Amino acid sequence: MKRALLTALQILLTAGIVWWVFREPGKRAEIASTLAGADGKWLLAGLLGYGFVELIATARWQLLLHVQDIHLSFRRVLALTMIGVFFNFFIPGGTGGDAVKMFYLVKETPGRRGKALLSVLVDRLIGLFALIVFAGTLIAWKWHWLFSAPATAHWIWLALAVLGASLLFIVASCVVTGLGLVHRLPARMPGRDKLAELALAYGVYGRAWRPALAAFVLSLIAHAGLFGVFYCALRALASSGMEIPTLVQFMAIMPIIGTITSLPISLGGVGWREMLFETFFGGLCAASGGVAVAISSAGFLLLLAWGLVGALIYAFYRPSEHARLGEMRTEVRAIEHQLAEEEVALETEAPPK
Repeated sequence: MKRALLTALQILLTAGIVWWVFREPGKRAEIASTLAGADGKWLLAGLLGYGFVELIATARWQLLLHVQDIHLSFRRVLALTMIGVFFNFFIPGGTGGDAVKMFYLVKETPGRRGKALLSVLVDRLIGLFALIVFAGTLIAWKWHWLFSAPATAHWIWLALAVLGASLLFIVASCVVTGLGLVHRLPARMPGRDKLAELALAYGVYGRAWRPALAAFVLSLIAHAGLFGVFYCALRALASSGMEIPTLVQFMAIMPIIGTITSLPISLGGVGWREMLFETFFGGLCAASGGVAVAISSAGFLLLLAWGLVGALIYAFYRPSEHARLGEMRTEVRAIEHQLAEEEVALETEAPPK
């Protein structure tokens, strides 16, 4: 019931934001004319670029699976990755893709359920840390330029707060894990199971630091490629009166927008992303509202196209077992809880240091 209510609220917020962004007839006409005059070569480059991003993401995940001695073919891992992309786009909540990937990976690796789930957790964790490093470096580099438009300041601080909180969580989980304190946390404490999973993950992947470092580098490339898709959309649609940002300037803006739209406010960041594009590219690059929204929408549609490819792969995917999304989430949560209890038991039985 709680999930259903949150989803309903997201849908209402999405509808309200979309109405607000597209409410003016003049802006809608400008968006349509801008999209009609798009440079197809840049759009094709963006479409192919996101395909490359998912190949990089697949290689990263396969590398982390190998650490756990799980050897699936690249084709199979790619299929699971693309299925996850599809569910991330089309299932409300933002975590549907991970739950589906975990569920089917568990079915692909009987007897290694815990190891399989840890690979997905570490894949996300390394991606998050890479985003923090990527964003922090570029925001610091272009700090004065980013704050040159008054309307952008509070959004930048919000993004920095979210990234800072994420970094604090990573550091805190490392400390709790390093001191072996997970078993001392209250059993009903929110996030306890996740901390216990992280303790297991740090133990496994901390010893395999070379693959973890390689995964971090691949994550940096993947983030740059993802933001590059929107840069291609910008080059395809930029109007003559707009100041084209340098690639570095553009890459400094995108982690801010990406971080804010990752918050569970609207479905997939729809509407929210367009509003932020108006704010940042209007304030920093003199883009009109219609052009900024068109760039954001075109970039999103390029990503969505690969979500539809994921849907096609899912239609022909032949797992050992199908299930509804709610059943997948329930089974994944049960396995995660079992992993957490195993880690707590190991800490409890370990001799004092």
